[in-house]
Amino acid sequence: MLDNIEMSVLHCHQEQGRIAFTSRESKLIGKRLHAKRMELGISLRELANRTNLTASFISQIERDLTSPSITSLRRIASALDVPIFYFLMDDGMPNPVVKRDRRRKLILPNSHLTYELLSPDLNRKMEVFMARLEPGAVSCDVPLGHPSEECIFVLQGKMEIQIGEDKYIVEQGDSIYYDGSAPHKITSIGDEALVFISSTTPPVF
Repeated sequence: MLDNIEMSVLHCHQEQGRIAFTSRESKLIGKRLHAKRMELGISLRELANRTNLTASFISQIERDLTSPSITSLRRIASALDVPIFYFLMDDGMPNPVVKRDRRRKLILPNSHLTYELLSPDLNRKMEVFMARLEPGAVSCDVPLGHPSEECIFVLQGKMEIQIGEDKYIVEQGDSIYYDGSAPHKITSIGDEALVFISSTTPPVF
C-alpha cells in the first residue's frame, strides 16, 4: 500500500557505525548548532559536559569538519532543548503546505527506520511526522522517554509498543495515545513494513 513512499529530501548512509549526512545537511547542522549554542550562551566545554561528547568534536561539527551520528545529534538536541529536526530546518517563512517531495527526512539504513516531518516547521505546539519501520525493526534499542504527549495512528503493518512495563498491539486503522515521558519502544511485528503517523506535543524529535 505505502511501499513506494518517496524519499528524496534528506539522504544519509552508514559508514562505520556513523550516519553520513549529505554536504548540504551537514553544513546546515553545524550552522544551526552554532547559532543555538550562541543564543543560549553555552560554551563548547559546557555543551560537551552536558552531552558526554568532547568540545573538539562539537567544534568540528559546527565547522562542518565532521558529521555527527544520530546518537550524538540526539544528545546535543536534548542538551539544547530542541527537537532533532531543528538542525535540519532552513531559515525563512515556512509554507503551510508540506509537499511530499519537500519533507525533511531522517533515513537510518542500518536500523531500517525512516522519519518524515509532516508539519511545516518546529515553531508550533505540535509536531507531526510519519515513520516507517521494516519488519522486525525497532524504534530504539532500549525504551526511551521524552517530556511530551503522543498519539499514533497506524497506516500499515502491525505494531507492538512497550510503554513502561506494559505492551500493546496496534494494527492498521488503530490508534494509541500515551504519555511520552514513560519509557517506550516500538517494534514492527507484521509481515509488511509498519507505517504510522505520530502527533507529539510539544515537539521533541
